[in-house]
Amino acid sequence: MRFSIITDPNSILHQKAEAINPADLNTSKMKKLIVNMIETMYSADGVGLAAPQVGQSIQICVIAKEYSALGKSEDLVLINPVWQKKSILTAWDAEGCLSVPEYWGEVKRYKKIKVKALDINGQPIEFEAKDFPARVIQHEVDHLNGILFVEKARNIQKVEKV
Repeated sequence: MRFSIITDPNSILHQKAEAINPADLNTSKMKKLIVNMIETMYSADGVGLAAPQVGQSIQICVIAKEYSALGKSEDLVLINPVWQKKSILTAWDAEGCLSVPEYWGEVKRYKKIKVKALDINGQPIEFEAKDFPARVIQHEVDHLNGILFVEKARNIQKVEKV
């Protein structure tokens, strides 16, 4: 089932999402939520999606398998994710967001990060991500902390739909 994506302005996009109890990941409701988030992300041509973007103020985000930083075999599901920089190197690059449609801006992000989270089964995972996958993860974790890319962006432009 595809969710409707919440767009700004909406207060859920500006609040810190609640941490998830790992035991709750075994419920059919939670498994269905994750499957539907992945379906929604792909149907909207996104590379990542955070639970607040579909009206759920909880700490879950999904990353498309092409950008998962763990290989291309499956989509990356991060529960209660946190990251830290692994390098002082940063880069400005264009970003957009499914919750801020038609707008793009340049956002400065760390090029290499270390991520700690729980996987879809509630097991701890830890990995490094760099370049575009690192950017996507930082963007999605910002969503979980109530931050939209436009709050960090410069040169914000509205792009007309074709």
